[in-house]
Amino acid sequence: MPTLVDTTIRLLGQEPLAGRVPTAEQLRIAEILDAAGFAYLEVSGGGCFDAAVRRGLESPWERIRALKARTRTPLGLALRGRFLVGSRPVDADFIRRFVASAAESGIDVFRLHDPLNDVSNLREAGEAVVAAERDFEAGLVYSPGRTGETNVLIERAKALPGLGAVRVLLHDPTGSLQPHVAGHLVNALAEASGLPVGVYIQGAGGSGLASALAAAQAGAQVIACAVYPLALTVHRVSGEALAEALAGSGLDPGVDVSCLWAAADVIDEHIGDEPVTPVAPRIAVRGAQHDLPTGLVAALDQNLRAHAAGDRLDEVLEELERIRAEAGSPPLAPPIGQILGSQALLNVLSASRYLTVVDELRSLFEGRFGTPPGRIDPDARRAVALTADSETEENVTAPPLHEVRAQAEGLASSEEELLLLGLFGAEAEPLLRSIRGRAGKEDGDGLSKVDKERAERIREVVRIVQESGIGELTIEEKGMRVSVRKAIDTAEPAGAAPLAHVEPAAAATSAPSNGLVRVESPMVGTFYRASQPGAPPFVEEGDAVAAGQTLCILEAMKLMNEVKSDRDGIVRRIHVGNAEPVEFGQLLFELEPILTRPLDAI
Repeated sequence: MPTLVDTTIRLLGQEPLAGRVPTAEQLRIAEILDAAGFAYLEVSGGGCFDAAVRRGLESPWERIRALKARTRTPLGLALRGRFLVGSRPVDADFIRRFVASAAESGIDVFRLHDPLNDVSNLREAGEAVVAAERDFEAGLVYSPGRTGETNVLIERAKALPGLGAVRVLLHDPTGSLQPHVAGHLVNALAEASGLPVGVYIQGAGGSGLASALAAAQAGAQVIACAVYPLALTVHRVSGEALAEALAGSGLDPGVDVSCLWAAADVIDEHIGDEPVTPVAPRIAVRGAQHDLPTGLVAALDQNLRAHAAGDRLDEVLEELERIRAEAGSPPLAPPIGQILGSQALLNVLSASRYLTVVDELRSLFEGRFGTPPGRIDPDARRAVALTADSETEENVTAPPLHEVRAQAEGLASSEEELLLLGLFGAEAEPLLRSIRGRAGKEDGDGLSKVDKERAERIREVVRIVQESGIGELTIEEKGMRVSVRKAIDTAEPAGAAPLAHVEPAAAATSAPSNGLVRVESPMVGTFYRASQPGAPPFVEEGDAVAAGQTLCILEAMKLMNEVKSDRDGIVRRIHVGNAEPVEFGQLLFELEPILTRPLDAI
């Protein structure tokens, strides 16, 4: 029987959904999905690390540890071979240290794929995963374009058992995998590798679900999915629909669908009434027509509009197909798709092919990223080589970790923070400064006074349950709800500690007689007016704000929770100073509601 893998938490942590659902609510969703019966929960990947660094609010490592502390289901991480979670390849020592940090933080399953399908690029990461005694899933990217060739995938699958992989995972980032091809590939990959096969499928128009069912009928061992509202939003396979369809066809995956609907209800509270994805139907159609990831098409369209060339999208997509063929027909998984797309934009907007060349494309043509599936066009290779300039060319390879450490200048206090600097360079510095700024406000043991009091109350409740005959105890106090219950599972070792579940109260707003709307703290925590020290505040008194706009950040138990306005209005009063502790229900802001949205809030 197939088992299912849930990707909901990872999707909530990356664009276009990053920041839409508060971290506390994501932890609540993870706890719900933990009881559903998934093989594992894929909770992070390149998109999550990128979003965390760009937003500068919360460490992606802390996010993984917080999820691990609240779940028993194994946790998964998606990696891009030698690129890991970034856009620059790294050396073997860097890979080993990253995998070790991820395993220590709580990752149990590593899904590795190489953007070029060069399986030799998976060797070092695979060895690190095996050394960490974690599961290594070797991914192969299905991105065939017009040819529909599958022979390269089947041939390269033969090398995967020697890398220590526990299964082959067929990854379809473009939504181009058709049901009949899915069934054929599952059988062919299993025969070629001698390993079980899993599938990670995308696709609009029902093709994703149809291909997932075909893969299951062909013997796929694991199938990735997401809860219904996310499946609709970002074109994934719905876990609810997939589980019920499999059960009805005699392939019951053993997933409790009621848990998925409960998680969907929580997500609906935050994104159910607003459009989330920037992918318009026109963009989705272009992606399906050209077998391209819709996110890549949307990014190209946005860049063209910024250059007043929104009517040239079809030209750029045709140029992208041409460049891809010249570059050896590599898959379009990140970051390769973005590299080819950037060059297509340059060629079209400059009306000259390869007059200016993206440094990463030059590295691709020179073989520094690995070997693509096809033959690189010699004329294109020569054209790219003619533009080389050693004085202006950027190094597209991440520096060794010892060089990063020498240049950190006190920014990084741990190896995992050094890894962020090495992968993202200067882009990671605001996040690390934000972490350092918050750490300076804490006592020596890493917890603020408010967090210490909160942790002590939780420990006291746990002690009461352990030392008494009480099966479950729930206490609500100052915006914190703590439920502790004894484990009944006979498989648990004697003396196992009960589980503590902490829920922040819902944010409260009210309108007093003066007509101003009160925005009150939904939890106990520390109030921050900006995303990091030195950054401009989210809002000032007198600012116009739109519904959904961030007003501040509340830090609780080392997790960053954004407080957003639930209406259009004017900020008339800010009642709390930066970095001050706040209690549940404490007044934070007063807003003057407005009937129409002001121009400066659009």
